[in-house]
Amino acid sequence: MLLDNRKKEVLHAIVDDYVSTNEPVGSKSLIERHNFQVSSATLRNDMAELEHLGLIEKPHTSAGRIPSDKGYREYVNSLMTIEELSPKEQLEIEKRIDSSVDEVTDLIKNATHTLSETTGFVSLAMSPRLKKSFLKQLKILMIEPGKALVVMVLSAGVVKDKVVRIPNFLSDEQIMKISGAIEKNLTGKPLDEITLVTVETAGKGTEVPEPLLKQVLYEAYAAIKQADELNIYLDGEHRILELPDFSSLGRARDLLGTLSDSGMVAGYVNEMENAREHSADDSFMIRIGQEITLEGLDDCSFITATYNLTDSVSGNIGVIGPKRMLYSKVISQIDFVKKKLNKEMQRFT
Repeated sequence: MLLDNRKKEVLHAIVDDYVSTNEPVGSKSLIERHNFQVSSATLRNDMAELEHLGLIEKPHTSAGRIPSDKGYREYVNSLMTIEELSPKEQLEIEKRIDSSVDEVTDLIKNATHTLSETTGFVSLAMSPRLKKSFLKQLKILMIEPGKALVVMVLSAGVVKDKVVRIPNFLSDEQIMKISGAIEKNLTGKPLDEITLVTVETAGKGTEVPEPLLKQVLYEAYAAIKQADELNIYLDGEHRILELPDFSSLGRARDLLGTLSDSGMVAGYVNEMENAREHSADDSFMIRIGQEITLEGLDDCSFITATYNLTDSVSGNIGVIGPKRMLYSKVISQIDFVKKKLNKEMQRFT
């Protein structure tokens, strides 16, 4: 959008003032807080033009103006300068992300909690998308007659397991033969290239009766496919109730109700990730207000970044907060947590 420099400065000031005060902004307060070398009447004309363009709007009970969703979008796209965290802030985040954890999932949960504590908002992370990860090891271990544990080690340093049903009369020796054949033939193969046919082909020649073999191979295939299921981790939902933007119980209830549906939220994050992959600027995905299609998030902004477990395996981490947020600060906080997470992830690959 083409705005002259002063109107850009006015919009910038309105966003900054509204974010810091939670009060609608008028021309008089702009002159008092900022170094505008123009009259109040000139500023009112500028604000009228910004309102005409849909960048600011008038709340029902005030003479001042607040940014619209379109105004926040213009601010984020064109006016905002990313604020670098101070050394002290960086050190605090580094201290909170526990380098001693020995599971990828625990590290992601730790980073998610740290991000919520740092921003004061709801944070979330998606588990890594493992379909491009390849199989390093697969073991089928007998638990008891009729029940076995399929354990998979993936190239991304992730260990997955699944309890499966198997025929009651299979011996330990037969299970070991099937397990060894699958591992030998599928090691090094990406998960998204492993089909039921490839698993069945891998298990041939084990000298196990075919009806019994087929059942075990199907269960092994189901376990491999389940390894790529996405999980979402949320932290800090209670913080919603502490924000003045959600003082209305109805608003807070609608938002918390949506966040409780993890499958729906995970699907939306996946949608944002797909959009990011086709975007010219793929550093962050930012959705504001009515751009968010999830119910109950009209008054929110949703910001995510992509972390990397390997070159081909990645997930997402970000925050859900009010539209009235310090975007430059929050983006810097997400970015630093993401970089710390990337660094710690190297231990698992």
